[in-house]
Formats: sequence, structure tokens, C-alpha cells
Amino acid sequence: MRSDAASQIFTAPRIRAAVAATLAAVAVATGFFNGSTPTANARKTFKFAYQGNLNSLDPYTLNESFTLGTLANVAEGLIKRDEKLNIIPGLAVRWEMPEPTRWRFHLRRGVKFHDGSPFTADDVMFSAERARSAGSQLKTRFPADAKVQKIDDYTVDFVLTSPNPILISEWETWFIVSKRWSEANGATHVQPATATALSPFALKINGTGPFMLASHEPGVRTVFRPNPNYWGSTNHNLSEVVFQSVHSDATRVAGLLSGELDLIDPVPVQDIARIKASAKATVFTAAELRTIFLNMDSMREELQHSSVKGRNPFKDVRVRRAFYQAIDIEAIKAKVMRGMASPTALMISPVLFPPGQALQRWPHDIPTAKRLMAEAGYGDGFQLVMDCPNDRYVNDEEICQAVSGMLARIGVQISLNVMPKAQYFEKAGPTRKYDSSFNLLGWTPGSLDSWTILANLVICRDAAGKGGTFNFGGYCNPRIDALARRILAENNETERDRMILEAFDLLHQDAGMIPLHQQMLAWGVAKGVHVVQRADGHIRFAWLRKE
Repeated sequence: MRSDAASQIFTAPRIRAAVAATLAAVAVATGFFNGSTPTANARKTFKFAYQGNLNSLDPYTLNESFTLGTLANVAEGLIKRDEKLNIIPGLAVRWEMPEPTRWRFHLRRGVKFHDGSPFTADDVMFSAERARSAGSQLKTRFPADAKVQKIDDYTVDFVLTSPNPILISEWETWFIVSKRWSEANGATHVQPATATALSPFALKINGTGPFMLASHEPGVRTVFRPNPNYWGSTNHNLSEVVFQSVHSDATRVAGLLSGELDLIDPVPVQDIARIKASAKATVFTAAELRTIFLNMDSMREELQHSSVKGRNPFKDVRVRRAFYQAIDIEAIKAKVMRGMASPTALMISPVLFPPGQALQRWPHDIPTAKRLMAEAGYGDGFQLVMDCPNDRYVNDEEICQAVSGMLARIGVQISLNVMPKAQYFEKAGPTRKYDSSFNLLGWTPGSLDSWTILANLVICRDAAGKGGTFNFGGYCNPRIDALARRILAENNETERDRMILEAFDLLHQDAGMIPLHQQMLAWGVAKGVHVVQRADGHIRFAWLRKE
């Protein structure tokens, strides 16, 4: 099976068509693909701002979409995805399966890392080992028992213990790093997200991509310049890209409208109309594949950060259902998101799994929620801390504030603990052993496949994080775990869809997590700037042009 066939498996016709429909909103500015060749005198600086920080440049430290999407301009994987998210060759020119549990990759020749060292099979072997080492958040890119074998300098095999039809679907953001450079720079081990200070190698990155790192001030400003020796073709006419962390919504908008910035992400929903009406900028919106949801700690015997002692109310499905039904999702859509959200009962965008539309949200129903709380023995409610990022998702803090007010109607008194994403992921995730009882999270499946949702967010984990690493609430249903194992190895699409729907329905009946909505992308873009807005929200510099 070669790369073109593989692409059809991983983005099956039904999914490709659905994504294409959603990506009718992929914002490709007029004239982007006009066949013109950028000239030297047209090259310009592109400045963009995001609400969160870019900190460590170690591509295995943080499994977070914005960080990985930005680093994808500098580093590359064996596969890439095009503007419509179809899988295409990257550092591997083709691949096949000599047997059901063996994948063979034929590597691109003549590619050099930014430091001039050649790309070979040794770098793939080293990168696979490094990505599965302590401190890495990219361990889920591979089955834990997969073996990597070097056939020759430009051929590598991945040997599995069972079939895995979606093995490569998340590999666009498994970046290949230079073995020689890593060893020379003391970067053989991953710096974990728990580190209190960035090591010297985390301030640098040596990739094969179309752009190179020029300078990096963590959390402030990062500068990229084109790679003059890039192996592939590009469409940009840029001489420099400058990224800035701008946490303030008002400051980002002011920078765009003054001409100081060429792109801002995200546009505050309340400012969309004002920017569209301006003479200097517009707003590109599209349905994003990211789902925003709530986690409840249903794992610990005693609920931490709460007034409840000696027991855990979230172990009772009635309490979880009560929380779910206390939330007025239409009010969040209308008042917090100003229409820029699609309420959902699924943990994956229905664009990627249409059969999931059969599931409907538990209805907003305060009397039922109060009855469920009383039946579970919490008729008077309880106090609880809710952890929430304030610079990661669209209106994340405002969503948490709204949820807090809604839960007060069933006697639950929420104390909000709001923090920047770096501290949030450290506290609520595996680095601090899931030190959170109730929290908000968002997820885009890099594979575009439901199994990725199940494997990362839903399957059982232990206290150390083994299992569903990003299952921040510790929800566990062994029946879903068994289904997930079968789903991974199933090639029949009809049977696979049946099992996926069964797994999502079990989660729904358990109210194991509370899906809220798929948020909308909203980029503020200066007039004369041509961009491609992929549904995963990644900004690809190689597709940018500036008049």
C-alpha cells in the first residue's frame, strides 16, 4: 500500500467529503493560488499574534495544537497534510505495508536539517525513541510495543504487534529531529512540561522545514526566516515572520486595526463585526474541529478541592448527569460565544463522525438536575474549585464563569481558579498528577479519527497517567476500553462505525464528560494578506502572501 492509497484509508471518502464541506470555510483569500511566483522585491515581514504563549521549542514537550502548529513551520514529519487535511508525503516519499503489522517508509533523499546535517534513517530511529521517552507528551503517536527497524539509510520499518490502520494519521506533528544535533546540544532527553526553567536546547529548534528559527523570547516574541535550502516548494513571498504573545483581546484588536499586526488569533467574538466593518482588516471564520468539554474527577475516592470529605460525588452518575443538565448550552452559545459555536453531544466533531449525530445532548433541565442531586445525597449542593485556562480557547474564562453561575442553581458553589495555559496544563494534566477536580479542556483529533479521542481522552488511566494520558478526570469504563482496542484494528468501516457509536453512547449515558460545543475559528486578517485557514487552526507560513 503506497502513500496515495494510504491517504485514502486515513481520510476515507466519507470523511474527506465531510471535511471538504466544512472547509468550504477554509479561508483562501482571492488570488492565493494564482500560479504567480514570488519575486525578491515582494518579500515582506508578516506579524501575527496569539492569545497564548510559545514557550519551549522542544517539539515533544507539549502536545498542544498551537505550539505544534507553529513548530510545524520549522520541523517536519514523515507525512504532511495539505490545506484540506489530506495526508500527503513529507519526509517519507512513500510507504507500504509488506504485511499487516509492518509499515515500511521510504525516506526523502537530499534533505538537510537547518544546521546542514543530512536527514537519514538514523534520525527517524532516534526521533521515535526520543518521542517515547520520559518527559515526552507525544508517546501516544506510537503503540507502546512498536519496534523501529532500520533497513538502510533511507528505509525504516515500524513493526507492530497488531494491525493499526491509522498509525500515521497523527504523524504530521511527530517531528523528526536531528540525532547528531540533539547529541551535540545535550538534547537527547525531552525537557518535561514540569520544568521550572527552560534548558538551552528548549530555546532552539533544528528542523527540515520551510522556515528557520531566527530568535526566541519565550512568552514574548519569536522570529522565523525562510529556509534558503528547503527541499520542497512554497507559495509565500515573506522575508520574515514575527510571532508575538498578546494576551489582551483589546490589544490584539488594536494592533490589527492600526496595521501593526497582519493576523490575530482569535478575534474576540464581540469584535468580529467591528473588524469586518473596518477599512484595514477582515475576519475569516470557519467551523473548527476542536471540541470544548468539561472533566469531572470521577477517579479519586475523595474529591479534592471541595467541601465534600470522605467520598467523591462524581463517582455517582446522577451527580455527573445533574451537572450536565444544569448547563444551559444555548445560553453559552448565544451570550458567551455570540453564535460562534455549535453545541454538541459528541467528543468529536460530527463532521468527522456523522453517525454520532444520532446522539442528543441531555436537555437543560434544572428541576431534573436538582432531583438527581437530591437522590445522590447532595440536595444541598457542595463547594468545588474549577480550574480553567484563560488564554487557550475562545472565551475559555467566560465559559467557565457561565458554567459556574449555572451550577449555582443546583447548589454547587464554584470557586474559579483561572490561569494561563502553561500552568493550567501542568496542574490539571499528568505533570502534576491530575491535580484538578473539575476543569475545562479542548481537543482536536490530529488523526481526524474517533479512536484518537477514545485513546487520549476517554480510556481508563491509572494515577500515573498510563492509559488515557489526557483523560484529566480519570473517567473509566472497561467496556469502552475493550471497544477501543477492537476499533483500532478494525478495517471494515461499517463495523468500525458501529463500535465507535457504541463507545460514544456509553460515555454519553455515563455522562463521563460534558461536551459543550465545537468552537469557531476567527482570525483577524489585514487587507492584502492572503492566508489558508485550515480547520485545525494551524497557521502555515509557506502558504502566506502579503501584497
